[in-house]
Amino acid sequence: MNIHEYQAKAVLKEYGAPVAEGVAIFSADEAEAAAKKLPGPLWVVKSQIHAGGRGKGKFKELPADAKGGVRLAFSLDEVTSHAKDMLGNTLVTAQTGDAGKVVNRLYIEDGADIERELYLSILVDRTVGRPAFVVSTEGGMDIEAVAHDTPEKIHNVAVDPDTGVTEADAAALCDALELTGVAREDGMKLFPILYTAFVEKDMALLEVNPLIVMKDGRLRVLDAKVSFDGNALFRHDDIMALRDETEEDAKEIEASKYDLAYVALDGDIGCMVNGAGLAMATMDIIKLYGAEPANFLDVGGGATKEKVTAAFKIITSDPNVKGILVNIFGGIMRCDIIAEGVLAAVTEVGLQVPLVVRLEGTNVELGKKIISDSGMNVIAADDLDDAAQKIVKAVKGGA
Repeated sequence: MNIHEYQAKAVLKEYGAPVAEGVAIFSADEAEAAAKKLPGPLWVVKSQIHAGGRGKGKFKELPADAKGGVRLAFSLDEVTSHAKDMLGNTLVTAQTGDAGKVVNRLYIEDGADIERELYLSILVDRTVGRPAFVVSTEGGMDIEAVAHDTPEKIHNVAVDPDTGVTEADAAALCDALELTGVAREDGMKLFPILYTAFVEKDMALLEVNPLIVMKDGRLRVLDAKVSFDGNALFRHDDIMALRDETEEDAKEIEASKYDLAYVALDGDIGCMVNGAGLAMATMDIIKLYGAEPANFLDVGGGATKEKVTAAFKIITSDPNVKGILVNIFGGIMRCDIIAEGVLAAVTEVGLQVPLVVRLEGTNVELGKKIISDSGMNVIAADDLDDAAQKIVKAVKGGA
């Protein structure tokens, strides 16, 4: 689960991280009053969406030369003007895709005198099986280019979970970020704080870009991007309360209600599969035969008829889907349950696109019989290769 920048900063502030004062607003009418609560005379007006690259983003509804989703303001009138420009409009960034995201809230923050911009993140490094800091002296909006063009400027410091961030770890991070004087003192305090927040809140990613050194030498978390391990959210009611469903795909929200693993993609062939590995293989073979999957959907090993019905309805709710491939290998999951669920869903929502079903495993013959006796226009497949070819051919109009 992702949260907004201002929410992430509030979480980090609870742990003692240095962040600027700021106020979140939801309408342009609130802008002036929010700015008056901050010292000024420089304010930063930030679009709050679940995507990076906001500063370089462009609004669909504004002229091409209009400023992006993060703007400086030097007067109260300018704060209000920026708020009117941004709220309710669609911001397109490198991470949103062409569809962009509608800006429903802003964060008005006190400005900062920036001397240097640094990059810092914490994630689980699977190569060593530990949480690790990833840092660079080249912070800011082009960190992806730094990683690609000058990877030697990216430094990793893995942390032993048994000890947490040691003094040696913190010193190594300070060295990597070339921190001296007051900034180094701040870093020695800040890095353990961020690590503690990462672990205690079950974060999947904590990214501070940029972490700034101000002209007075102090460190400040200028931006923060945080995502959480969805499997651990049951432990964190306070984090769950921060969820903004308007930033999520409606189909993914519906899938979560049935404990379905669903991720929307950009293709036109809907997939319903049991098992993450089989789902990945199904998507790969669809691409091999020249088409694109519309989703990843794993119904799991113990899916019920109701769960399968819900999964099918979610797939068909995507207007981009031009065909559906059901690929089930029945181990724990019985093929007859899948067949009954598919037919129940087809009966309820109708079938407007080609449907190919490949069943194998437990009760496979019963599953096939249920489908064949239904009288519905379902294309049977013998194996995965056959299924992929048939659905791609059907979607492409027999080509």
